[in-house]
Amino acid sequence: MKADPSRPRRPREAGTRAILDSFAEGNPDDILTLRELLAGLGRRAFGMLLFVSALPAFIPIPIGGAISGPLAMLIGAQLLIGLRKPWLPEFLAKRGPHRQALRRFDKLISPWLGRLEHLIKPRLTLLLDHRIATLLTGLLLVLLGVLTSLPIPFTNFVFGGLLLLFALALLERDGVLMAVAWVAGSAAVVTFGFLSGNLAALLAQMLDRFF
Repeated sequence: MKADPSRPRRPREAGTRAILDSFAEGNPDDILTLRELLAGLGRRAFGMLLFVSALPAFIPIPIGGAISGPLAMLIGAQLLIGLRKPWLPEFLAKRGPHRQALRRFDKLISPWLGRLEHLIKPRLTLLLDHRIATLLTGLLLVLLGVLTSLPIPFTNFVFGGLLLLFALALLERDGVLMAVAWVAGSAAVVTFGFLSGNLAALLAQMLDRFF
C-alpha cells in the first residue's frame, strides 16, 4: 500500500545528540534532576535514565561503579516486571547531575554520536517492545549492573560502555543496535562474570537471601 502524499508525516523524535545538547544549555551550576531529565520522553525514558546512570562508571575511581551498578540493576528489574515507564523513589527523582557534568560528557561523546547518527535509527522496534525482548534486556541489565558494582579491576569503562550501548538502543528505538547490545552484554557476562565465578557466587548469595 502506497503512502498517502497528502497525509502529513509524523516528525521524528529528537535524537540522543539533540537531547544532550538541549540539556547542556543553561547555567552550568544548575542541577538537572532525574525527574526533569525523563520528562516528556515517554517510552524512551528508560534509555535516558540508563544513559545518566552509566555516567558515574566513567569516573576513574571505584565508587563510580558502585553508583552505576545499582542504578542499572534498578532499571533492569523494572523492565523485568514489565513497567511501561521508569519508577524512581523520591530521594532519587529529585537528584541528578550538574549541567556542567552533562556538558563535559556531551562534548566528549558528541563526536562519536555524530559518526553514528547515520547508522543508528528507529527500526525493528519489535526487539524493543516485545515482552520476551524486554525480559532479555532487563535480565542483562541486572547482570551487568551486578558486575559493574563488583570491584573487578579495569572494567568500569567496559561495563559503562555496554550500558551506554543499551541506553542508545532504547533512546533511538533501534532494534538492530539492541541486538548488538544483547550479544556484547552476554559475552561480557560470560567472560567477566560466570567464568570468574564472581557473578555466580553473588547471585547465589542473593537467591539464598530471598528464598
